[in-house]
Amino acid sequence: MAASLLSPHQPVLTISASLTQKSSGVRRNSNSITFKSSISSQVFKSPFKSTRSCSRLIPSKPFRVRATILQDEEEKVVVEESFQPKTLKDREEERNKEGSMGDSASSDYERWIIKLEQSINIFLTDSVIKILDTFYRDRHYARFYVLETVARVPYFAFISVLHLYESFGWWRQSDYLKVHFAESWNEMHHLLIMEELGGNAWWFDRFLAQHIAVFYYFMNVVMYAISPRMAYHFSECVENHAYETYEKFLKTQGEKLKKLPAPEIAVKYYTGGDLYLFDEFQTSRVPCSRRPKIENLYDVFLNIRDDEAEHCKTMSACQTAGNLRSPHSSLEDNDEAGCVTPQHCEGVVDCLKKSITTSPVESK
Repeated sequence: MAASLLSPHQPVLTISASLTQKSSGVRRNSNSITFKSSISSQVFKSPFKSTRSCSRLIPSKPFRVRATILQDEEEKVVVEESFQPKTLKDREEERNKEGSMGDSASSDYERWIIKLEQSINIFLTDSVIKILDTFYRDRHYARFYVLETVARVPYFAFISVLHLYESFGWWRQSDYLKVHFAESWNEMHHLLIMEELGGNAWWFDRFLAQHIAVFYYFMNVVMYAISPRMAYHFSECVENHAYETYEKFLKTQGEKLKKLPAPEIAVKYYTGGDLYLFDEFQTSRVPCSRRPKIENLYDVFLNIRDDEAEHCKTMSACQTAGNLRSPHSSLEDNDEAGCVTPQHCEGVVDCLKKSITTSPVESK
C-alpha cells in the first residue's frame, strides 16, 4: 500500500507500508515511513526555522526520518534507544576504515598525525580516569561534581579561540559559537545539580576541581589553536567517559535513586518554559523532539547520561571541518546573513595562511 501527498508549497511525502501473511496466521511486519532527502547522515541539519514556541515549526527543507511501528495487541512506536557508545578503540578502527575506503582518502602522513593525536588523547583520558578512581571510588556525587566542573571547560576554550579568530576576520561561523555556548549551558546545569546534591561539600573537592579546570582551560586553548580536530576528539573522549560513568551509576544505584526526589534545579532546567538552549546543543535531533519527564532522582541522572551522549555525537561531528550545524538554523539562513566564509581554518597556522593567500573579496 502506498500513497503520495503533493502540494505546490511542500516537499513530496511518500509513505509506504508492507504486510505479509503466513499460513498459521497474519503476521504484520514493521511499517516504515521514509522522507526522501539528500542530507548528510553524519550530522542532522534541522529542517525547521524555529520560532520562540516549538508549536510553530515551518519546514524549509526536505529531510529523512525513519520510524518503526510494531503491531501486537495495539500499535506501539519504537523510539530511538539511548545512545550506546562503542569503545574508543572500535570507533578509531571504523574511522580508519572509512578513511581508507573513501574516494578522498587522506595521505599517509595525515593519517599518521590523526592516529598520533587520538593516541595522546586516549592516554590523557585514561590517566585522568585513574586519578578519579583513586580519589572518588565510592564518593559518587563528589566525583560527578569534579567531572562536571571540568566537562564544561573545553566549550569555554573553544568559544574564546573562535572569538579571537572572529576578531581577525578568520572565522565567521555563528553555528559553532551558538552550539558550544549551549553545550556549556547544559554542563553548567549538570554542575548546579551536583552542587545541590552536596557534591561540593568538602573543600578539597572544590580545590581539586577548580585547579584542574584552570589548567584544563589553557590546555584546550592551545590544543584548539593548533588542531581543532584533536581538541574535539579529546572532548569526545571526556564526554564518553562521563556517559559510561553515569550509565554504571544508574545500573548499580537505580532502585535507590527512584525513591529519592529530584533537585529543584533539575526540574526547572529540564521542564522549564524556554528550552531553546536545551535543543541547541543536540545537533543530531530535531528541535523539540526530546522533552524529559522528571519525577525522581533516577530520571535526573538518566537525562544527564543522555545529555552526555548528545555531547559525544556533537564532538564527533565537529572533527570534520565545517560539519557542525545548529539545529535551529538552515543553510539558506546563514548564507543570506553573510555569516559563512568558504574556508574553514584548521588551527591558527591555517588561519594565518588563508588570511594571507585569500583576499577579502574572495572570502565573501
